[in-house]
Amino acid sequence: MSTMFITDFDGTLLTDHRRIRGRDLETLAGLRSAGVTTVIATGRSLYSFRRALTHMGLGPEDLPLDYLIFSTGAGIMAWPGDHLIRSCSIPKDGVLAIAACFDRLGFDYMIHKAIPDTSSFLFKFTSGRNSDFERRIAMYPDFGRPLETAGTIYDQSTGVLAVVPGRFPREQLNALRRELFGFSVIQATSPLDHKSSWIEVFPLGVSKSASSQWLARHLGVGRGMVTAVGNDYNDEDLLDWAGQGFLMENSPAVMKNKFLSLGSNNECGVSLVAMSAGLLS
Repeated sequence: MSTMFITDFDGTLLTDHRRIRGRDLETLAGLRSAGVTTVIATGRSLYSFRRALTHMGLGPEDLPLDYLIFSTGAGIMAWPGDHLIRSCSIPKDGVLAIAACFDRLGFDYMIHKAIPDTSSFLFKFTSGRNSDFERRIAMYPDFGRPLETAGTIYDQSTGVLAVVPGRFPREQLNALRRELFGFSVIQATSPLDHKSSWIEVFPLGVSKSASSQWLARHLGVGRGMVTAVGNDYNDEDLLDWAGQGFLMENSPAVMKNKFLSLGSNNECGVSLVAMSAGLLS
């Protein structure tokens, strides 16, 4: 029966030094050789993911991967290559509603253009003090520009990202989800300073679990035959959905009460999960 292995990228497959351990690459290759469909599900845009590989000195063919779920599920691509098999976006009126909500809350935020141009973004920085937000802007100097008027907002956007310093309480997240009930609101810990909260808003139904479910059905893989591993809040729905869900040791303590954790991202935790799930000996 067909099986699927899905791993998160930052903080899971990627070490703290932004490298993929050789053992984990060998594990992915071994899974593919055994007929297991290998998938990475990341919050990164396609551009950011490819740039990370380039910084590691890896080409697309060097990554033993069948599919890439990117932008937290807004896009799915067959790997390697440029064959986009699914994408979702928010129309301008929806983005205006999200922006109005974020303006009222005093958030600093970015509006990302629709796939495949997600690397381009508009930003609104009003707090005056948000080092994580400023750092992210500085990482993409050729792609971001200030949001000046509502008229400059894209006709279609992948999503809207707010960067909130510190921890964003669960009760506030739930309140925000109630207000933006027509969208998918997902929280993640910043992969930059590992302290700030990233609040991402996508089209309704977009998430790592929803896109993984779509891909599994597309390939004829049953939910019970899916193993997934992650390390942060934006992986929780995926781990809940998968037949087997595992965490890295470097995950928030509150999540360890719910899922089994095996090794850290620096200790080839992905390989340990593959063995524990019985996918490799």
